[in-house]
Amino acid sequence: MATAQPDVIAVAAKTVVLATRNVAKLRELARILGAEDHGTQIRLAGLDEYPGAPDVPETGATFEENALLKARAIADYTGLPAVADDSGLCVDALSGMPGVLSARWAGGHGDDKANLELVLAQVADVPDARLGARFVCAAALVVPAGEVVPAREWVVTGRVEGRLIRAPRGSGGFGYDPIFLPDGFDQTTAEMTAEAKDAISHRGRAFRALTPFITAACHAA
Repeated sequence: MATAQPDVIAVAAKTVVLATRNVAKLRELARILGAEDHGTQIRLAGLDEYPGAPDVPETGATFEENALLKARAIADYTGLPAVADDSGLCVDALSGMPGVLSARWAGGHGDDKANLELVLAQVADVPDARLGARFVCAAALVVPAGEVVPAREWVVTGRVEGRLIRAPRGSGGFGYDPIFLPDGFDQTTAEMTAEAKDAISHRGRAFRALTPFITAACHAA
């Protein structure tokens, strides 16, 4: 896994595949890439453009492991640079959970309402002073091997500290956004505009940190 500054990688296309069928995540990364002065036209594709792409089980013990598992599988399937992320809510009073289980905390994968309600029920008797929490996102880029270059990969992590509130507020965002109040703000991440959320969110921070590597991967030789 590389940690140095990105160098230019020759690849055949300037398409990057985001390893998700989550339309909200696709829009979010597109906004962040569009806000960067990367000097290269990048076309972002979601998995809906690749109907046969595998659904990769998130079997890793960390956000970083899960992000890499997904990015490697999609890069291998498509032959294109692939970006994947794994993110979640880590609650102090729940010993850092739901963590990597955030998307399936209530049992079914992606049931945002059930997941949110379960977390609120689990902290119902926890004093407000102990409702500290953070959103964490690991974002991975995998560039498949080419004729003259080996496969390469990077992982970065973004986080935002805050606390939980007792009842959902706001209709924006997704997941646990309606019950998360970032430090220094009086709006939940579901009450913020998309641009305001991108500026401080865990996913925004991770994707911005990954953007120079995405740009390098898409730069023509």
